[in-house]
Amino acid sequence: MPRGAGSVLREFNKKVKKVAILGGGPAGAIAAERLAQSGLHTVLIDEKLAWEKPCGGGITYKAYSQYPFLLDNDTPKRMVSETYLSAPNAGRVKMALTRPMAIYSRFDLNHMLLDRAEKAGAQLEKVRVSEILRQGCGWALRTRHGVIDADFCVVATGARNPLREVGTAWTSSDTMYALGYYVPSNQYHIDIQFLSRLEGYVWVFPRCGHLSVGICGKGESAQSLRARLEHYMREHEISWKGAQFYAHMLPALEPRSWKGNRLSGDGWMAVGDAGGLVDPITGEGLYYAMRSADLASQILLDDAHAPHVKPAAYRSVIEHDFAKDLYLGSLIARRLFTGNFLLGSVPARMVQFVRRSPRFRELMQDIFAGTQTYEDLSGRLLRNLNGTLQEVLMSFFFRRILPEPSKS
Repeated sequence: MPRGAGSVLREFNKKVKKVAILGGGPAGAIAAERLAQSGLHTVLIDEKLAWEKPCGGGITYKAYSQYPFLLDNDTPKRMVSETYLSAPNAGRVKMALTRPMAIYSRFDLNHMLLDRAEKAGAQLEKVRVSEILRQGCGWALRTRHGVIDADFCVVATGARNPLREVGTAWTSSDTMYALGYYVPSNQYHIDIQFLSRLEGYVWVFPRCGHLSVGICGKGESAQSLRARLEHYMREHEISWKGAQFYAHMLPALEPRSWKGNRLSGDGWMAVGDAGGLVDPITGEGLYYAMRSADLASQILLDDAHAPHVKPAAYRSVIEHDFAKDLYLGSLIARRLFTGNFLLGSVPARMVQFVRRSPRFRELMQDIFAGTQTYEDLSGRLLRNLNGTLQEVLMSFFFRRILPEPSKS
């Protein structure tokens, strides 16, 4: 055996005993809970811990059916089973949600998840990590209180990751802005408004005690998006006087960026927004944050994977579980929001199809529930084709904007 090979082999076979979770959002909290619950020494480090965000805070059926504790808790939430979709030149259409959406304040949701992690045995540290250093087969994490060591790091720092050597590396074209107001008002349905020439939409989500009224969009400045949002609010007589304003950046990876997405590396895995794991069409990130954290935890706890192969195993399981579908979403996002069909915009035709086609309405209900994949979208429409002019047009419509179904 070559000199030094024995020590390298011992490092490769060394079990992970202590994990540092960098970030306390939903992804970090879920990872911390899973790892601590299994007896692994787990420390979660975040300078804010629970905080508020502008995004809607909606938990889909796909998320709460897979993780029932998202419903079975005492945290305030709204169960919403009705939404209205609107688009220019198409009006407004009401759509029942056959599987309701649970809507939380992001602060309340985050606080609940962190509480679960702490009760499971995770150590919570409210401090900022200023530097991470790879030392042998471990890590030294520098904070103002000193150095925290760990065998492995789970990077859950969100889209604004200050630790540039770990997590997804993207350009400005791989991001979108989400910004909005918390309005002291009440309603019992969701509003989704598509806008002309915007790769994004306006939302109004009812939360407990207030509305989250916001906009997410790609390819425009935050200033431009805020002007669009305030125009919508004036038109709908929603006052933002005295309402708290928030803004946040979200990953929305371009197709080329999914191919080389930096999800993991030597001694680390990135989960949630820090891994770019957000639906490029809907902006949905909560499910993917929790799911990626769950999968990362499974890999870390599986002794069949030695520490040095865990990053590759994680990349493989994420690709198999949902990343391929998010890549397909990135291929069609721009055409879906800004494309044209039959002398009208694609969003306008979608609203009209919801109004007139029961099959299309079912499909949209599945999209809201999170159960409709992009991979099966065009195939589903073709399978349901019944020969009527309406369904033929709907199929042709989606064949214009969707990639061909996979033959594998």
